[in-house]
Amino acid sequence: MEIQAFPGGLSIAHASHHMSRLSRRILVLLVCAVFPFASVQPVRAQTPAASAFDEDTVPQPAEPDFTLINLPTTLRLPRYKSNFHLTHRFQGNLRDGTFGKQASNLFGLDNGAAIGFEYRFAVARHVQLAAYRTNIDRQTQFYTKFDPIAQGASMPVSISGLASVEGSNNFRRDRVPALGAVVSRKIGELAAIYATPMWVHDTAIGTGTTRETAFLGVGGRAHVRPSMYLVAEVSPRMGGYALGPPEYSFGLEGRVGGHVFQLNFSNTIGTTFLQTAHGGASNGLFLGFNLARKFY
Repeated sequence: MEIQAFPGGLSIAHASHHMSRLSRRILVLLVCAVFPFASVQPVRAQTPAASAFDEDTVPQPAEPDFTLINLPTTLRLPRYKSNFHLTHRFQGNLRDGTFGKQASNLFGLDNGAAIGFEYRFAVARHVQLAAYRTNIDRQTQFYTKFDPIAQGASMPVSISGLASVEGSNNFRRDRVPALGAVVSRKIGELAAIYATPMWVHDTAIGTGTTRETAFLGVGGRAHVRPSMYLVAEVSPRMGGYALGPPEYSFGLEGRVGGHVFQLNFSNTIGTTFLQTAHGGASNGLFLGFNLARKFY
């Protein structure tokens, strides 16, 4: 008696007459179930095409996310992969009133929040597209990021280019373009520092006057524990229209696998390029958090 286990010639010949028919069927099913995993996986691991873009999927201990707090980083997104990003800024000013007053409204949590959602996707190698919406004036921002230069043995820095346009009321009015770049330097696995020059057009939109704003965002991320980081940034204006003092933010960040959670403090609840160009509140400090999830 011969039982064909699966195509390809492997068989169980002359099975013991003491084995019941049920036992033989269970054995065949187990072999058929296990065989594909045992035979296919090594082939995948050795296929050159499968590892063509693996360099962008390698975790970067000093650069775990696509943003610092509000400013972008040079982190690359593997082709056809994506990332989700949530920003949340409570609107209660932590510098307004006594400690007792702050405790009574749970340190700003009772005052509402500015919430933003972003989804980014790599449409090609080293080319990312992102869409971001915040509930402040229903501001909606679309931008692309190019990552042509990565730090390596012959290159001391990474460089990315940015092009953006955003508009209020779900992008229906007051559209504002922006151009910029990100230059970063990673110090092993210990830290990463960033410089982000940005030019934003028509930053006085809605006032009847056309103005420009240029700012230089600078910041860094320090890797203080295996899954913990300290982050900080500031965005002084180099010229042009400004509503308030430069935006600044600082925070504590944790990474678990593809998730990054950040608790932060800022002098602004704004998170888009236009809102960063406008600056922060003169006497403001707002509690917030970022949450990100990589899909690769």
